[in-house]
Amino acid sequence: MRQRPEPRLVLASASASRRALLDQAGLSFEARPAAVDEAAIKEAAQAEGISPAEAAIILAEAKAERIARRDPDALVIGCDQLLVCPMPDGTLRWFDKPVGLDGARAHLRALRGRRHELVNGIVAWRGGARVWQHASTARLTMRDFSDAFLEDYLAAEGEALCATVGAYRLEGLGVHLMARVEGEHSTILGLPLVSLLAFLRQHGVLEG
Repeated sequence: MRQRPEPRLVLASASASRRALLDQAGLSFEARPAAVDEAAIKEAAQAEGISPAEAAIILAEAKAERIARRDPDALVIGCDQLLVCPMPDGTLRWFDKPVGLDGARAHLRALRGRRHELVNGIVAWRGGARVWQHASTARLTMRDFSDAFLEDYLAAEGEALCATVGAYRLEGLGVHLMARVEGEHSTILGLPLVSLLAFLRQHGVLEG
């Protein structure tokens, strides 16, 4: 695998797991967090009846565009991930990152024993325009763990859980929460790497 020096690759994200995925794939890139009002975008999407996949694309594009407008020569990758879960009352709940350990506890109690989806949107911008987009979904089922296990898990993982939308890190102790996992591992971590690498080859960023 050989990466061409141009265009420069920029990841419009502050996510440590996304940076780690690109590092592990041997890519040369710069990470620049993009400040967008994610809560407002999600609220508008839900009010308009937009699907989670469409909303994830909209959020990813907002991030990519924000960075790309200031650096039009770069190839900017924006990503976003939503967690959605059907509730007993028939509604589809969209989860945000939990606030504090109490928030993480509430998240995990709501997801316990249920199947949920991690919906990812990824968008590439270059030269003032979107050049690629992709949506992917992973499906995970949490086992019906005990309250004692939950408290042990929260104590072990601590505030790190608040950086993830599901209050778990599957690459760590979060795997103990699961009864079933369906989907590409990198999609679960927030960046569908196989699809991104295919695009980079098609776009001439990667050779071979």
